[in-house]
Parts: sequence; structure tokens; C-alpha cells
Amino acid sequence: MEASSLKVLVLTGPGTNCDAETLFAFRHLGCNADEETLRMLSRHPEKLAEYQILILPGGFTYGDYVGAGMLFAADLRHTIGDEILRFLAEGKFILGICNGFQVLVKSGLLPTFEKPFEKPSVTLEANKSLRFEDRWVHLRPEGKSFWTRGLSKIITLPVAHAEGRFLARDKKVLHRLQAEGRVLLRYCGGDGGSPKYPEDPNGSDDHIAAITDSTGQVMGMMPHPERFVLPQQHPSHTRGEFNDKPHGYLLLANLVKQACSRFS
Repeated sequence: MEASSLKVLVLTGPGTNCDAETLFAFRHLGCNADEETLRMLSRHPEKLAEYQILILPGGFTYGDYVGAGMLFAADLRHTIGDEILRFLAEGKFILGICNGFQVLVKSGLLPTFEKPFEKPSVTLEANKSLRFEDRWVHLRPEGKSFWTRGLSKIITLPVAHAEGRFLARDKKVLHRLQAEGRVLLRYCGGDGGSPKYPEDPNGSDDHIAAITDSTGQVMGMMPHPERFVLPQQHPSHTRGEFNDKPHGYLLLANLVKQACSRFS
């Protein structure tokens, strides 16, 4: 399958505010990308089957009331939960970015040690600084997943969140995530070493910034790859200090390539 035939759905709700740049990113990658609200999709849930990739973008769905992503997660589970299960059973892909990551965790779609929509064993809580953190960070890709294939030893992406502190229920959960290769990105210092604040902007357990489910089809991440798909989006671009291919572009391109290969 060519990227132009790949169908990507950006699913939004009240308070989503990163849909435009997410649509742009996937269209820039050559995909056929659409936007739909969860309310409208719930009226015709069979439409989800038309897509190969589902994106839950960033924002503040439902104003983060009760907890970031909590209400949207409940809405998702109870309106199109069965369709999500069929979507995954067909080998399709889900990416949750920032608020989308919060939704995946709160709904039980991550990390899924046993089954989708299980009782959450991890969460994303208020940043340790108790501030909204809006900055560029260094990240260390890990694991052998297609998501991080070919990425540099250290990449840079922007973050913008108030509740991005990744916390596990206990050390057993952290050990299992590590042992199973589910941790895909960690915050790090500019030299790849252990980060201090604000290099780790939220105080996450083991500096975790992104994880995947047991199948590798579902990924959640706090950094925003869709905000770095053009060189001009990097703050050092005009100083000529950044000459790599945009790291967000490379990460999202890995997803597109994997989906094209699977559904060819």
C-alpha cells in the first residue's frame, strides 16, 4: 500500500487543540488523513473500519476535569470500545500524543499486560513542578520496536503539558515494561545521560516519555512529534545548529511505513 492510500483518522473531542498540526503532519507524510469528533463517530462507529491508523491528539479534552483524559477515556470506552477492539484485532495502529496518551492510559488501552481496557496499572499525573511545562526536551529512543527504528541515539521534540508525570503502580510494573521492551522513549540530558529538571520536565518514573502495548500496535507519548515535521519548526533552525531530518517526521514516518507494509 502506498502512503496516499493509507487512511488516518484524527479523533477529537471537546478541548482537543492539536488536531490541525496532526492532520498537517500526516498529510505532509503523504497520507489520506481525516478528522472526526468522537460524538459523530459514535453515531456511525462502523466508519472506524475504513482506517488503518487512529490518532488521539493533544489538548485538554473536557477541560481535564476529574483528571487529564479521564472523561474522554470513559467516553471512548463506552461508545466505540467494541470497534476499537476489532480495529486492533485487524492489526491496525493507535497513537496517542500528550492528552491522547493520557486517554490511552486512563482507558486501559495502555499498557495492556493482560487485555485491552484493563484496569490501569500506570497513570499520568501532575508535573512534579506543579507547572505547565512548555519546552523542547532531549529523548533517548529504546527498544527494538518499529516506532523508534533508525532514530538517532538522542532526539529532540517539544513537550507542552501540565499532567505528564508517568507513574507506575509499583516497581513490578516498571520492571515488566522494561523487560518486555515496552519503554520506547526516555527523557535524557543533552549528552544522553540521566536528566535533571527541566531535562525531565515532569519527574516521571525512570524518566519514561513513551510506552507501547503488548502487541506494539498502540503507542502513547507525551512529547509532540507532529510539531516537528519541518526543519523550520526547530528553535535552532535559523542559527544553523540543527541539520538532521526532523525527528517528529522520522518517528511518524516509521508508523506510516509499518502500516503501508502491513496492509499492502
